[in-house]
Amino acid sequence: MNPVLVQVASRVRAVLPSRADFAVMGRDPRRDLLAGLTVAIVALPLALGFGVSSGLGAEAGLATAVVAGALAALLGGSNLQVSGPTGAMTVVLVPIVAQYGPGGVLTVGMMAGVLLVGLALLRAGRYMSYVPAPVVEGFTLGIACVIGLQQIPNALGVEKPEGEKVVLVAWQAVVEFVAHPNWTAIALSAGVAAVMLLGARWRPTIPFSIVAVIAATVLAQVFDLRGAAPIGDLPSGLPAPSLSFLDVSAFGSLLAPAVAVAALAALESLLSATVADGMTVGQKHDPDKELFGQGIANLAAPLFGGVPATAAIARTAVNVRTGASSRLAALTHAAVLAVIVFAAAPLVEKIPLAALAGVLLATSIRMVEVGSLRAMAKATRSDAAVLVLTAVATLALDLVYAVIIGLVVAGFLALRAVAAQARMDQVDFRPDLPGEHSDEEHALLAEHIVAYRIDGPLFFAGAHRFLLELSEVADVRVVILRMSRVTTMDATGALVLKDAVEKLNRRGIAVMTSGIRPGQRQVLESVGALALLQHEGREYATTPEAIAGARKHLEQAGLLPHRPHHHGHRIRKAPR
Repeated sequence: MNPVLVQVASRVRAVLPSRADFAVMGRDPRRDLLAGLTVAIVALPLALGFGVSSGLGAEAGLATAVVAGALAALLGGSNLQVSGPTGAMTVVLVPIVAQYGPGGVLTVGMMAGVLLVGLALLRAGRYMSYVPAPVVEGFTLGIACVIGLQQIPNALGVEKPEGEKVVLVAWQAVVEFVAHPNWTAIALSAGVAAVMLLGARWRPTIPFSIVAVIAATVLAQVFDLRGAAPIGDLPSGLPAPSLSFLDVSAFGSLLAPAVAVAALAALESLLSATVADGMTVGQKHDPDKELFGQGIANLAAPLFGGVPATAAIARTAVNVRTGASSRLAALTHAAVLAVIVFAAAPLVEKIPLAALAGVLLATSIRMVEVGSLRAMAKATRSDAAVLVLTAVATLALDLVYAVIIGLVVAGFLALRAVAAQARMDQVDFRPDLPGEHSDEEHALLAEHIVAYRIDGPLFFAGAHRFLLELSEVADVRVVILRMSRVTTMDATGALVLKDAVEKLNRRGIAVMTSGIRPGQRQVLESVGALALLQHEGREYATTPEAIAGARKHLEQAGLLPHRPHHHGHRIRKAPR
């Protein structure tokens, strides 16, 4: 068989769930079923709210929670993960809806699913762990602010103003509310948010979100509250699968949004799985399987009118806290929501939009981990700067640009910190002098030879500072570079070293090196620096050998007399 096909088949088998992944589902089904029911109760108002916020309606949120939730649970790489529509994804989807319409969002979801499957087959899951913590905390804070601002129009009971910038839209909604106040809507949203936040402190195990939403719906119906606009008509069941929304001609223009959605789905899902692992003992997710499961979920959800999905940290945390131990809990969550879609649509569609806005406002507040933010701010100035910059960029631009900016700035600051570790220190070479030497001879050698030890990395971020230091060496005849402590070297560092040696040679200063590591020889050789360092045999294994070579060079230049073989010979200082 073709070796390429064999490798592809091996990669596919590696990301598919194994029998062991499903074997644990029968260990404690009662606890898993109860956990799944609890998560479904928590997820219902969130699914409705995020569906409304995305611009595709509450039915899209429910379809996503059912279809994506079930497939990601079956095919993902975590036993505890719960997937569905999330606030972070909503933040990305709103501008896509505004620009391309509902069909564009569904197409983007399928394209993102393909990209996620590709990332899984390329085994890219492990690389997501390299995202710095300040970037994660920064965009989580930014997302929380955006989600909260997105709820302002519904919380105030006004029509959502046109626009993509969430801050401006929220401000326009406030202006409209001041002109035409709707106290019913604001009372419902504030009441639901207060019940959720205070209830979570009092009894964390009780799903106060559904309690508050039911209470708000009953109040709106019993007292016929004006200004409490309901969700509206919901289909009594999932729509039949359809590809009618696909527009092949738009694939090119939708590629960038699809990449953004795939990147967010990968990042948030793997972050959620890591959080779930940390909350339990003995659980460990497979990142590539998780990407595969999320990819299949995002391929399927748009067929039923669902928006792009990702793992949900809040729902996953509820799942773990209520005792879930296998995928059965997440599957139960999807099944319960499916029953609600088919059996309780007439009741669900009476829920006031203001009540859902209150749920999401409380959710956005609970997303902000004050302790984590305080820890990041106190860690280093660089961490604090990356966190703040990422959060502000999320508000001012969008989430994907914010993450890219955060990664670039974090990478730059990290490189600067690593480059600052590189040092070139002048060292006393006299302890390494071979044989016995008088004080006068020591002084004579020190007049013509200077030795430097290079510590740390010699690469592009700090190499030019090294060149400046080395090029300004005082008027001596030999420079010895001790390189055994160079930790890493790239082509830029090798070129800078070559340039410095050439400048010293032009000034009549010979450069001797010692301790070049085997791993650095290839880099030096590739840019021609090794040949320059080996010129006239000036590369040595040890520092004493380099010093002996330096003395020999001075003797040949007539700056030192040949060292006598007997002791006690007085050495006269050679003229400069």
